[in-house]
Parts: sequence; C-alpha cells; structure tokens
Amino acid sequence: MPESNKKDPTVLFSGRATVILAKEIANLYGKSLGNSTVFQYADGEFQPCFEQNIRGCDVFIIQSTFAPSDNLMELMMLADAAKRASAKRIIAVIPYFGFARQDRKDKPRVPIAAKLVADLLQTAGVSRIITMDLHADQIQGFFNIPVDHLFASSIFIPFLRETEDIDSILFASPDVGGTKRASQYAKTLGTGFVMCYKQRTKPNEIGTMQLIGDVNDKHVILVDDIVDTGSTLCKAAELIIESGAKSVRSMITHPVLSGEAIDRIEASVMNKLLVTDTIPLKRQSDKISVLSTAPIFAEAIHRVENYESIADFYEIAVSRKGIATKFH
Repeated sequence: MPESNKKDPTVLFSGRATVILAKEIANLYGKSLGNSTVFQYADGEFQPCFEQNIRGCDVFIIQSTFAPSDNLMELMMLADAAKRASAKRIIAVIPYFGFARQDRKDKPRVPIAAKLVADLLQTAGVSRIITMDLHADQIQGFFNIPVDHLFASSIFIPFLRETEDIDSILFASPDVGGTKRASQYAKTLGTGFVMCYKQRTKPNEIGTMQLIGDVNDKHVILVDDIVDTGSTLCKAAELIIESGAKSVRSMITHPVLSGEAIDRIEASVMNKLLVTDTIPLKRQSDKISVLSTAPIFAEAIHRVENYESIADFYEIAVSRKGIATKFH
C-alpha cells in the first residue's frame, strides 16, 4: 500500500456536546480529532457524518449524554454510522452517562431508563464503553459488552494531597447513597467521614435532613457524583456548619447544575465547589472551579487501544502527584 493511503488504525471523534473536552483528550493522546460534521434540518432533526475513511479502524466517539436527549441520540447515530462504515471497533467514551439515576423500579409503572440506554447503545453498534462515576455501579451489568468504569477520585485525591492539610479535613456524604464514595475517600486518605440522612417529599425536593457523625472544628468536604439542582448540597452544607464545622467545600464529578443551581450555590454557606469537565458549565462562578478529566480519559483510551490494564491505573493515579494540576 502506498504510504499516502495508509490509515491511522485509531481515530477519535467528538459529538457536539463535549467538543472542548474531546479536543483536550485528543491532544493529550497525541492526535487531532477526526473530521465529522452534523447537518441540521430546519425542524431540528440532524444527521451526523464522518468525513473520512474509517474502514477497519478503532473508532472512539467522545460524547456526554446530559440533557437534552439529542446528545444521546447523536452518540447513537455516530455509532450507527461507524458500524455502517465498517469500523473495526466502536468505543463510546461517555464522561457523563445520562439517565443513570433511573437504574431500578422504585415504584410501579416506571421505566428502567439506564438499562434502555445500555440496550440502545449496543444495538447502535457500540462494542465498548468508557465512562466515569456511574450513579450506580450495577449499571455496568446492564451491558453485554466491556465497560471501563473510571473514577473521579483518581483526579480529586492527588489534587487534595497537593493542596490540603489532610489531617484537618473530614469527608461527608450528602445522602445515604453516597456513603460508599465518602468512606472510600476517607479510607484512601486516612481521615474520618460523616453522612447526611435525607428524606424526599418528591424528586428534587428535600423534606428533612439529619447529620450522622461529629464535624465540630473540622474542615468538611462533601463528595458526590452528581449536583443537579444543588438543593441537597446546599442544605447539607448548612447543616454541617450549624453542627460546628469550620468550613464546608464540595467535590462533585458531574455538574448538571439545572435551573437556578449556580445561584443557589453562590448564595450558600459553601466556600467552594470543585467539579470536573464531564459536562460543560452553563456559566462561570467564583465559587466553582473545574478540574480536567482529559488526562484520565486519554490514558484510558491508550490502555484500551494497547490492551493494557486499567485496574492498576487507578492505584497509580491516586498515589502520585501532578495528574490533576490542569484547570479551566
């Protein structure tokens, strides 16, 4: 084959929702993003298209599936296009996996939307998933293809080691569901943790909240996977301060930040909210800082492509410095 006709066996593409993060991932991986376009019809319908030959290639499609559902649809259409273009493997890199909060039937006559999304992605032709901080670990079992589940703690923990006096902090979970996450942070860094117990009257509306544990004279860090309206986070922060903590900050992986969430956070007693760039911020705030996930995803893509272990990558990441120094 003439040199000019040789294809790169690995190609990275981005959906429209995650272009900035995708460019950063591609740059760290040592490539440029592949050439793709999206034709938009007048009625809102759209048609993605790969503008280069991908036959026989490993195609990585980077797209978070936050609202609106167009982002999920675009990812599936790109996967279908790659399948019909005879790609060798189609790997969906989904920094934020949407619909993950619907992972079970918690009342009659409701869908298990996370399972539906898993089925749709596989039908579209996706052969592997790379994602970060699923709302529920069991979602991996909804897939009949490999799922590489990355953890934002591999970014947050090195950051804390570089910037904090670890002996003075205490981790907290804003609800019972996040206790495992908070305890893992505490175990890794050798600190204590507490939790808040909340009861909801309906979705996105808190009835009551109680604190379990002692936070007196401590600098508390709330950890969770998703911040949506910010109500739980702000109420937990207020409760922790009222219970004697010196300060409260939060580390959240996915900044959904719906409606007036940013205004709510700015008016809260929280000193700082640290998030990642799995979802682009709707607007900037002095209280919100963004930590890049690009180094983690670039390394994961490299390991998948070269058939290397991802399991040991987490342990290497949390034990070293310098991996989490890039901010937006």
